[in-house]
Amino acid sequence: MDFAFTKEQLMFKKEVINFAKKEIVPRVQEHDLKKQFDFESFRKLGEFGILGLHFPEELGGSDADVITTVMAGEALGEAGVDGGLTLAYGAHTFLCADTIFSHGTDEQRKKYIPKLASGEWIGCMGLTEPDAGSDVASLKATAEKKGDKYILNGSKIFITNGPIADVSVIYAKTDPEKHHAGISAFIVEKGTKGFKSGPNLIKMGVCTSQTSELFLDNCEIPAENLLGKEGEGFNMSMQTVEWDRSALLAPFVGASTFMLKRCADYAKKREQFGRPIGKFQAIKHKLADIRIFGEAARSLVYRIAYCKDQGRPLNHLEAAVAKLFVGDWSMAPANDAMVLHGGYGYCHEYDMERIMRDSRLAPIGGGTSDIQKMIISKLM
Repeated sequence: MDFAFTKEQLMFKKEVINFAKKEIVPRVQEHDLKKQFDFESFRKLGEFGILGLHFPEELGGSDADVITTVMAGEALGEAGVDGGLTLAYGAHTFLCADTIFSHGTDEQRKKYIPKLASGEWIGCMGLTEPDAGSDVASLKATAEKKGDKYILNGSKIFITNGPIADVSVIYAKTDPEKHHAGISAFIVEKGTKGFKSGPNLIKMGVCTSQTSELFLDNCEIPAENLLGKEGEGFNMSMQTVEWDRSALLAPFVGASTFMLKRCADYAKKREQFGRPIGKFQAIKHKLADIRIFGEAARSLVYRIAYCKDQGRPLNHLEAAVAKLFVGDWSMAPANDAMVLHGGYGYCHEYDMERIMRDSRLAPIGGGTSDIQKMIISKLM
């Protein structure tokens, strides 16, 4: 494995950081405080090309490789973009749009991918249910085929972009007797009769992302809105893990660099007992720990991106290790960064308390740390 980035990739990362600092970061604190989704910033991500980076040019993308795509997410975190916007971007691009691109027909790709890549439409994925989180096979939503239509019934919960999505990839059982082998995936558009979202859920962190329930009450969709074939939904949902363990984790890696720079600058300027606090061993150790986390997390995340670029089937053990490490260990550096800033770290204006709150989602979303340990021990 060669983790050396090309000159073009490094230039691109710098461009993304500069773009984000100029166009997005100035509004982060305001939207986080108001718990509002920043539609303008999301559209700007589309205009810059980030939302459709890895899709073909004919569908509005840039034909970028996986490493470059992951690098864009890291750059957003390094610039100081909040976790809510990067989460919305991840759910939109990788859980919704990529599923349509990877498993849809040519007609489905042409209809949806250009709108999603540009940011004209916002996407989401409806998988988690009140009684089916980590245990995907136990989902209860159903899809019954009647003539040239499917009738969907059930509900979803904790759906990122749920209240604002124009199109959703919904997972439901076409054959409940087959458990995971009976799960299928469908494209459902906003405004479809029998399909609606609940109110935005107020969360501890990632406050600018919109999260809600989705309700399917005799929701009728054309049969051509089936993604792939009946019974292929479970494997589709598992393939999103490749992105979840690389591109969706990348902003956490970038945030560690953002924190480290902020902490180092503060440690040089803040004086106590007649000298900068960065001269004290306790502060030096905190800075070292943040750096160690960033280096380790970066290696794990880019290893998965590299393997995906090489076309190697996902090693679920490696993926679980990456998810577990970034999830569990991101909390400590975020806490250290906040504490290092003292009282200022506890205040909204200094960003550290926001990053602390945002990082709390990492051990929960996309598969809890306990589930990752089950996967690791089973595969061992």
